[in-house]
Amino acid sequence: QVRLVESGGGLMQAGESLTLSCAAAENVFRVSTTGWYRGKQRDLVAEITSDGNTRYADFVKGRFTISRDNAKHTVYLQMNSLKPEDTAVYYCYNALLGTWGQGTQVTVSS
Repeated sequence: QVRLVESGGGLMQAGESLTLSCAAAENVFRVSTTGWYRGKQRDLVAEITSDGNTRYADFVKGRFTISRDNAKHTVYLQMNSLKPEDTAVYYCYNALLGTWGQGTQVTVSS
């Protein structure tokens, strides 16, 4: 059963912007923490708590923004000033569901 679905990945040029979406069938995002992770190591990129507090990895601070739309059951990751080192598969994880999405590929060329 698919419970989290990421979308929005693509092939980008350095300096461009991209927004990823993580959608859930249940309204879990407003009651639990959700994070965006990337790569094989599933490094934390950003997370948002039920209270709306956010936290970012140092390597994306000032460039990426995580947000939430409770009505749409969706968490977003706005990525600005993309760099080639941002290339990775990006995953969404929700603490209440305890599951990962399938991931969405982001590729940034120089």
